[in-house]
Amino acid sequence: MKTKNKIIAPMKKTAVLFSAVAMLFACGKSDTQSIDNVIKSDNLEEIRQTKAQLSKQQSELTAKIDQLDEAINRLDKSKRLNLVTVEPINDTVFKHYAQVQGDVATDQNIVIYPEFSGILNDVRVKEGERVTKGEVLATIDDGGLSSELAQLEAQSTLAKTTFERQKRLWNQNIGSEMQFLEAQTNYESMQNSVNRLKSQLAKTVIKAPFSGIIDEVMTEQGEVVNTGQTQLFRLVNLNNMYVEADIPESYLGQIQQGTDVKVQIASREFDGKVSQVSNTINPSNRTFQVKVSVPNEEGLIKPNQIATLQLNDYTAEDAIIVPENTVQKNAMGESLVYVLENKNEQNNTGTAKKVIVKTGYVSNDSIEITSGLQAGQTLIVEGSKNLRDGQEVTFRN
Repeated sequence: MKTKNKIIAPMKKTAVLFSAVAMLFACGKSDTQSIDNVIKSDNLEEIRQTKAQLSKQQSELTAKIDQLDEAINRLDKSKRLNLVTVEPINDTVFKHYAQVQGDVATDQNIVIYPEFSGILNDVRVKEGERVTKGEVLATIDDGGLSSELAQLEAQSTLAKTTFERQKRLWNQNIGSEMQFLEAQTNYESMQNSVNRLKSQLAKTVIKAPFSGIIDEVMTEQGEVVNTGQTQLFRLVNLNNMYVEADIPESYLGQIQQGTDVKVQIASREFDGKVSQVSNTINPSNRTFQVKVSVPNEEGLIKPNQIATLQLNDYTAEDAIIVPENTVQKNAMGESLVYVLENKNEQNNTGTAKKVIVKTGYVSNDSIEITSGLQAGQTLIVEGSKNLRDGQEVTFRN
């Protein structure tokens, strides 16, 4: 008897559907003719009434079809359920990153100019050579300053002797105060001249202002160089490198000193932190500048390279994160996802439930759900596009 009932039920449903189709087929032609006649009548009121009647019939027919579908789903035990993939919803730390472009730079990348004019007579370094702070790089012909200094030093020594003698006499109340003051003034004047000449003579020796590498020798030995005009050497230190980037003004309250940064330069990637944030806004492009220190122990990073910075502008603790492609939009523009309820682990079946959610930031194909979901629920990840609320499905993890 059970087998017989199973056979009769589908036959009844088939007969009902066949009868409905036959009636529609038989009436379709006449209905079309009558509608044509109504339209040709140009009677607006009659046309509107006809449309209202057809709309009512359509709604009634749709409701009946839905009832039939519901009965079929309830009675047909052999129906094939939609297969979906699910995963548990967990809370986690969510970080969003703003991406910008920057340039690699260093404060120790300078061109060295002479502070004394003359002939460059002794270049002691070559390109690519590593030098230490204070090391002599070259010398400039002093033009006779050394001889002049020797004469001044001799005169200064004599003036010192005279001053010391006058001082001893003055202490013994011998001689006049004027003689003592003249000797003192003469000695101090000679000493100042010696010091001034020594300072000038020191400018004829070019020294490294910091440790680094001679990247370029720009002037040949024997050439005449001029103060502040002739370029001598380019000195670079690649140890203290950083990335400079312009950040839109809208991020001013989110990015500050110490903000986490992911840095990519060529094929190298590493984590860093914002070391400096500008205190001014560039009025031309409404941006502020940040600096991010980068390690360069191997010397592979060079000034003026392009760098990509991902700055952590938003962090949420205990956030609900789902794959971005699981979030759909309905006709009202609301965001929704499907979760699995009434899970039956024995036959891997359950019910798909539609949940309206609110979303936050998107990062790496994942999206933050700010409301609507909670940890412990089961999210339908794949196969949710054609589901409807309350539909029975079969699942796999």
